[in-house]
Amino acid sequence: MPFPGVSDGQKREERVNSNKFSLVQINFTCLLNKPDLVQNYKTESLSCLYSNVYVMSIITDAQNGIVTEEMKIVAWEEGVTEDFVRRGVAQGHIVIPVSPYRKVKICGIGEGLRTKVNASIGTSTDIVNIPEELEKARQAELAGADTLMELSTGGDFIEIRKQVIANTTLSVGCVPLYQAFIEAAQKDGAVVNMNEDDLFRITAEQAKLGTNFMAIHTGINWETVKRLRNQGRHGGLVSRGGAFMTAWMLHNEKENPLYAEFDYLLEIMKEHEVTLSMGNGMRAGAIHDATDRAAVQELLINAELADKAHKDGVQVIVEGPGHVPIDEIATNVQLMKRVTNNKPFYMLGPIVTDIAPGYDDRVAAIGAAISSSLGADFICYVTPAEHLALPTPQEVFEGVISSRIAAHIGDMVKLKKTREADLEMGHARRDLDWERQFAVAINAPRARAIRKERMPADADACTMCGDYCAIKIVNRHFKF
Repeated sequence: MPFPGVSDGQKREERVNSNKFSLVQINFTCLLNKPDLVQNYKTESLSCLYSNVYVMSIITDAQNGIVTEEMKIVAWEEGVTEDFVRRGVAQGHIVIPVSPYRKVKICGIGEGLRTKVNASIGTSTDIVNIPEELEKARQAELAGADTLMELSTGGDFIEIRKQVIANTTLSVGCVPLYQAFIEAAQKDGAVVNMNEDDLFRITAEQAKLGTNFMAIHTGINWETVKRLRNQGRHGGLVSRGGAFMTAWMLHNEKENPLYAEFDYLLEIMKEHEVTLSMGNGMRAGAIHDATDRAAVQELLINAELADKAHKDGVQVIVEGPGHVPIDEIATNVQLMKRVTNNKPFYMLGPIVTDIAPGYDDRVAAIGAAISSSLGADFICYVTPAEHLALPTPQEVFEGVISSRIAAHIGDMVKLKKTREADLEMGHARRDLDWERQFAVAINAPRARAIRKERMPADADACTMCGDYCAIKIVNRHFKF
């Protein structure tokens, strides 16, 4: 279906002084100081949208009053005006992850838009099975995930990510420091031997693969670590990226390079039009650690850096806490939105109780629904295998469905208009119209399979009520 106002002939070249240009792949080499971002070697043309050669970005376009094709698509999909999306991008309230290296399904995240769901996949040191990871990506997309994060920690990082990116239409995110620290452990014996230049080189290389957004742990600095050490934790430090960086800092007695060299990091992000997701390395791994000093300190640092990133033309998301009791969710969402000047908020979970391993997709859905209703823009799914094992493709599917239900429930409060689907379902049930019910259902194949497996004698009813179907009885006397 064509998008209103989107013309195939409307190319971004028209806005660059009529100069024809093409993005080129960039060969990076690790120099004595930093990888070279200036010497670009043309290997093949790319169907690009942006290039910092022309000091352009989607934010720059939005601030100059230009409605890009991506903004038009988001407006059409969300049922809002194109200018609403443009203003959101210009102000940093909405992001649209893009990449000059691959075409993706356009997805808007932020204020006034439907709550989006991310599915995370990836290998571990115990299980490296690329075909299974590709199946997870397929199941995530089939279940309706809006984005995908590839978080492998075992096997050939580059090959795995290449294959995942090649086999999905979704925006793909990653955490570059995983590869940097793990390669240091493999080559030099320990994660604390990670070379700072390698961290930036790997970040650039992963961007070149077509990664659309990256979780970067910028908010961990000496002040954050001091607060973590002073207050302590009931559940420890559960963020892998947070643990890697904290250990590196303490061992080397050096500042986090992602914080110390933030300007340089922004150069890489802007060069490749990567959306920056401010990593939540101090997130709580137990509800009794929620909203503690280390987490709040990291948020404050990330909020300041997020403002700088947006000012420099880099799209930015701010990540939020993992384990949060229900009575602290509102505080976390409101604080996050307030101090970040309403940047898109990426809620990790949240897990609202710690006693339900095997059912954490449901536990997180409770927290996600509340978070979404209060203003969270982006939800990271949780699978039934959370805290227990690497998820299977089926568990990935289940996790996405649980999070999509939660996002919809939240949007019923936050956006109101999403209640139309529930109204349609109510009418279909009143009319005993099973096909309409399946059409509205969030997972129609499952609903249809359950009914088919236990079909009633009376095809209008179901085996829950059988001959005594309340709706059927009253429908004989009333016309609603």
